[in-house]
Amino acid sequence: MGASPNMTTGNGRQAAIGLALAFAIFAGWLSLHLFAMFVFELTWQTLPLALAMAIVQCWLSVGLFIVSHDAMHGSLAPGGGRLNGFIGGALLFLYAGFGWRKMRDAHFAHHKAPGTADDPDFSADHPTRFWPWYGAFLKRYFGWQSVLFVSSVVTIYWAVFSISALKIVLLYGAPAIASSLQLFYFGTYRPHRHDDVGFADRHNARSDGFSSLASLASCFHFGYHHEHHLAPHVPWWGLPRARKTMSLPEISK
Repeated sequence: MGASPNMTTGNGRQAAIGLALAFAIFAGWLSLHLFAMFVFELTWQTLPLALAMAIVQCWLSVGLFIVSHDAMHGSLAPGGGRLNGFIGGALLFLYAGFGWRKMRDAHFAHHKAPGTADDPDFSADHPTRFWPWYGAFLKRYFGWQSVLFVSSVVTIYWAVFSISALKIVLLYGAPAIASSLQLFYFGTYRPHRHDDVGFADRHNARSDGFSSLASLASCFHFGYHHEHHLAPHVPWWGLPRARKTMSLPEISK
């Protein structure tokens, strides 16, 4: 039996919106990165602007990862076949030299047993402690491929294009590291950390009570995490609506 016209139309609309937003995030990230590296002059006078640019670049870097996350679930372009893998893999590599298959398989393992010892994103040894958990998170995902990618980019910028080390650190390194902290805090630690309240169901996830604007700013709505686990086919931009529809009582403080 073929897909119904409404389902086909819905998938086409979701793909059109998702791909347009993905392109906007990628274009914004790339444009700001190129401007920061090759046009912007870092001085004491322009330092406030540089800091603002670093904050925006951090947020856009989070967006790159969230788009690739949607691609893992096929919610970036439903019915898009290999398009999800192509876009998701490219953005993951651009983000930090990550490998598509490794990250996708680990994420599916996370959904299979969230917040347990079998969850690669969870720290059974430190279920309530941010920094030890984050350290284990980095050790698992930032392997030799990521180190080689980042060090190659830094070396080329410094040795070939004569970009100052300070500019590279402030406008490339710092936003990348900060984005990993942002993703981990809002997308892993807050939703899955253990506390006295516990969880509503086997997904071992809770959601933030942020407004839609604060949710977008924090982690592209990934703080609506229980909703994501209940409906992983919903793209990041559809999570606020899903939250209203599901009316879940569980709120993370």
